[in-house]
Amino acid sequence: MEGFSNGITQLFKIQYPIIQAGMVWASGWKLASAVSNAGGLGIIGSGSMYPHILKEHIQQCKQATNKPFAVNVPLIYPDIEKHIAIIIEEQVKIVFTSAGNPKLWTSKLKENGITVVHVVSSSEFAKKAEAAGCDAVVAEGFEAGGHNGREETTTMVLIPAVKNAVRIPVIAAGGIATGRQMLAAMVLGAEGVQVGSRFVCSVEASSHINFKEAVVKAGEGATMLSMKSIIPVRLMMNRFYQQIKIAEEQGASKEELQQILGKGRAKKGMFEGDLDEGELEIGQVSALINNIIPAAEIVNEIWQDFNAALEHPLM
Repeated sequence: MEGFSNGITQLFKIQYPIIQAGMVWASGWKLASAVSNAGGLGIIGSGSMYPHILKEHIQQCKQATNKPFAVNVPLIYPDIEKHIAIIIEEQVKIVFTSAGNPKLWTSKLKENGITVVHVVSSSEFAKKAEAAGCDAVVAEGFEAGGHNGREETTTMVLIPAVKNAVRIPVIAAGGIATGRQMLAAMVLGAEGVQVGSRFVCSVEASSHINFKEAVVKAGEGATMLSMKSIIPVRLMMNRFYQQIKIAEEQGASKEELQQILGKGRAKKGMFEGDLDEGELEIGQVSALINNIIPAAEIVNEIWQDFNAALEHPLM
């Protein structure tokens, strides 16, 4: 398939402006390299990795692809200095930062020749990312799975708002799993899309098969934004979610909610496959996902669907 040229494909040196999100417990080197080999930009999600594990994943990814790939670094990660050091040492060319202040590490990464992209949930945060020196922003709407913005701004509203606020390229995220949705985002001003939930249901994703199958079965209204007083996160509504919801309705404090959450809850659900007691982070677009296929097929399907929609937008 022919490629496409715009600000995002040129920035990352990729064939298609399709970026796989760096998701905890789902996006290791196998998924990242598969997406990159298919012409998109694969991302290793470092948020669930100890530093030595991240190093292994970067090295494995280099062996599995000669195409560009990135690492996603949540800025709230407790051992972030070690992650940054490994990324620089391993000469990773692209880093996506999220969940924190982009001022903290952008200049350090840029000094080492790294392209930096920051994930934002508002035009105000997009301006801060641009001022911090970021090369692009991911504007992630309320529909997205996992950690989310408190503003609850939908992708449809967020993309044009961010596009009007900054001069750097905008990547759309949140509620995007098809090429037609990709076209809609690009009509609104995005130059590329970041896709998370769809890639959770790829063969190469490291998420547990129980979780993948639960996503495939999910319908509309199967997810909800939760834990807004701690860190807002979109979850599948299982037994754990109901426990949190009841506690919130009864006026539980942040400390009490943190106690219910405990440690390793996302690992239990997404990686170990406990569908009752685990934290199952997934987006609203799970309602449109109905199979588990290789990552390359997902990239190809999105791109073919995008081109079909471009030729026949009203069909």
